Amino acid sequence: MPHIAPSAPLSARIAQGRGQQPADLVLKGGRVFDLITGDLVQTDVAICGDTIVGVFGDYTGQRELDVSGKILVPGFIDTHLHIESSLVTPFEFDRCVTPRGVTTAICDPHEIANVCGITGVNYFLEASLHCLMDIRVQLSSCVPSTHMETAGARLVAADLLPLRDHPRGIGLAEFMNFPGVLMQDAGCMAKLEAWQGRHIDGHAPLLLGNELNGYISAGIRTEHEATTAEEGLEKLRKGMRVLIREGSVSKDLHALAPLLTERHAPYLCLCTDDRNPLDIAEHGHLDYMIRTLIALGCPPLAVYRAASLSAAEAFGLKDRGLIAPGKRADIAVIDTLEGCHASMVLAGGVLADAAAFAARGGVEPVARHSVKAPRVVAQDFRTGGNRIETPVIGILPGKIITEHLTFEIAPVDGDKRPDIARDLVKIAVIERHGVNGNMATGFVQGFGLKRGAIASTVCHDHHNIAVVGADYGDMALAANRLGEIEGGFVVVAGGEVLAELALPVAGLMSLEPFETVRDALIALRAAAKGLGVELEEPFLQLAFLCLPVIPHLKITDMGMVDVDRFEVMP
Repeated sequence: MPHIAPSAPLSARIAQGRGQQPADLVLKGGRVFDLITGDLVQTDVAICGDTIVGVFGDYTGQRELDVSGKILVPGFIDTHLHIESSLVTPFEFDRCVTPRGVTTAICDPHEIANVCGITGVNYFLEASLHCLMDIRVQLSSCVPSTHMETAGARLVAADLLPLRDHPRGIGLAEFMNFPGVLMQDAGCMAKLEAWQGRHIDGHAPLLLGNELNGYISAGIRTEHEATTAEEGLEKLRKGMRVLIREGSVSKDLHALAPLLTERHAPYLCLCTDDRNPLDIAEHGHLDYMIRTLIALGCPPLAVYRAASLSAAEAFGLKDRGLIAPGKRADIAVIDTLEGCHASMVLAGGVLADAAAFAARGGVEPVARHSVKAPRVVAQDFRTGGNRIETPVIGILPGKIITEHLTFEIAPVDGDKRPDIARDLVKIAVIERHGVNGNMATGFVQGFGLKRGAIASTVCHDHHNIAVVGADYGDMALAANRLGEIEGGFVVVAGGEVLAELALPVAGLMSLEPFETVRDALIALRAAAKGLGVELEEPFLQLAFLCLPVIPHLKITDMGMVDVDRFEVMP
């Protein structure tokens, strides 16, 4: 089958749908899960080019595939993610998750945009034209996310407007600077005004009451930051489509599962936000979310609606979400509704197999050699100050929300040292875009680190170098090593690099196959565990400690950030 199924002539679609001509392709012997009635119906499915033209009937085809004993469901739609956080290029992401039934991904390229600006957005728009899955690109609304960090680029409304009508575009991406919206910041208002009447994606953790009303009144339609059923229900009642998220760090599925009823399903969607190839290999992607939600007691009809039809409706994608005539031929052939293991996937009428992936075109990577940080030495990680009371970032496993803790840490020779007994280790952020060389240090609790250091250039959303450690020399070695490998992840102990993964595309994505990245993550996770790290996903957890739009305490290259006050702490 061709890499991209042609959009068939109208006359052919009508004739094949009526059964007057053999269909281009017929799936025979399976049962379709009808998302309108909830019935499982034995039927042929006829496809003309990239479009479904016949169901609930018998068809002959120029090509016929036997799917006897299988269930056919509409292809899944990931309604919010950053493909960069999969640590691979869009092409490898496509090859990794399309065979699991994901046929549409609505991505926000703000990770790469924070490194190289509009060049990164254009890279994703161009790559989307060559993938099997349908990648839709939202235009990044907050680059940088706030004024309290140094990014590699800044995008204002005038930068984004030329891409507003791009055929692969789908609105304005998550508006993270919710204080800027509520305070009617001029830059925020310019972007919101330019996208009125179009899709604007939201990002408003813990925002409730009249403040939430004001935020939604800006024209914001969707939101993926609800972490409790109560928060999700308030957002639903106020007209938002709530995207249930289960990423590698942000795990909200169990908390929000009670909302996913047949009554609420039309207004709920599924998303991963940030999920790496190791988690995908070990657990799955949207297929994992579907399995888990059904196991938790959610009705299968509600779950599969959220995964496809409701998602399509929420984002105005009227051409998909059902196995029905006139819809895009996005179909996952699975074992059972409860198991959701795909044995065959069609994306726009193309069988997602090795031959189809091999036939795709490509795009040259961008933002190479993007790590321009100053070299550091052990003494740079000292933290001065006379106050014994010290703010400490408290990690909540499975959450990107953090606690704002306070500990007494007495200076010794003018330096507040790590305290392993209390699990208080040093965290630092080093500006790496060659802008100002900023560096800030602070403390974090929750890693369990006993020795050594881990460091990363995946550091939301500014993507400076983040390093956490118990030993200053190891922290310096880890940070400097990232400059040598064009960014990535590093684990160091005793003056030695124990494990690393190079991410040379913007310091965010590997040029290797996803299987290679998966194996490197296994080695990195094992190395971090050997240092005492207790977190299942330490690198993405580290990345989110630097995002100053998620409550309550964070750190950037400018210092510790009190997110509730929306200010850098003195």
